[in-house]
Amino acid sequence: MKDILKGIKNIIFDFGGVILNLDMQRCINEFTKLGIADMGEFYLGVSEHQIFTKLEKGEIGDQIFYDEVKSFLPSGATNQQIELAWNAMLLDIPAHRIALIDRLNREKEFRTFLLSNTNAIHYEHYVGNLTKKYGYRDFSELFEKDYFSHKLGLKKPDIEIYNFVLKDARLRPEETLFIDDSPANLIGAAALGIRTFLLTPDIDVTELFPF
Repeated sequence: MKDILKGIKNIIFDFGGVILNLDMQRCINEFTKLGIADMGEFYLGVSEHQIFTKLEKGEIGDQIFYDEVKSFLPSGATNQQIELAWNAMLLDIPAHRIALIDRLNREKEFRTFLLSNTNAIHYEHYVGNLTKKYGYRDFSELFEKDYFSHKLGLKKPDIEIYNFVLKDARLRPEETLFIDDSPANLIGAAALGIRTFLLTPDIDVTELFPF
C-alpha cells in the first residue's frame, strides 16, 4: 500500500464493501425463508431476465422489480417481505469510515467522490440509516459529488460510467485513484488510465490514509 496516494489528487470510492459493510448470506437466508429451495436456480432466473441489472440502471421501478421477483417465489410473498430480504445484505457504515470521509472532505487535500452500483430500494434504506445515525441528509454532504448507477442509467464495470465521471468532474485519470472491492469493476477504470486499488476483506479503507 506504500505510495498508493503518491501523485493522487482525486479519490473515487466504491460504496458497498468499501464504506458500507455487506453480508450477502443474510440476503440468501431471507430469500430462502420466502420459500426458495435453490438460490442458484433463483439467481440464474432473475439474472437471465436482467432484473437486477435493470433495477441498478433505473430502467424499472420498485413495483416491477417486486412483481418480477414474485414470479420466482411461491405465491403469497408481499412487497414488504421481498424488500426486507433484498435489504438484508446491507449492514452498517462504521463511524471510523464516516470520520475519514468527513475529514478528507473538510481538509480538501483530495477531491473525493462516491461511485456505486445500487438501486432505489437500497438507496432509500442506507440513506435513511445515514441520516438517523450520523445526521447527514445524504452522501452529497460527505463527498464533492456522488454517482449512483440507478440515477445515471450506467453501471460498473461498463467503461461508460467511468468516462462519465471523469468528464463530469473534470478529472485527469492519472491523478485519480479508484478504490473498489471487485476486481471486475477495476478493469474498465484502469483501461482509461485511472489508478486503481483492490480493497480486500483483510484491509479497511481507512488503512490507506495514514494520518
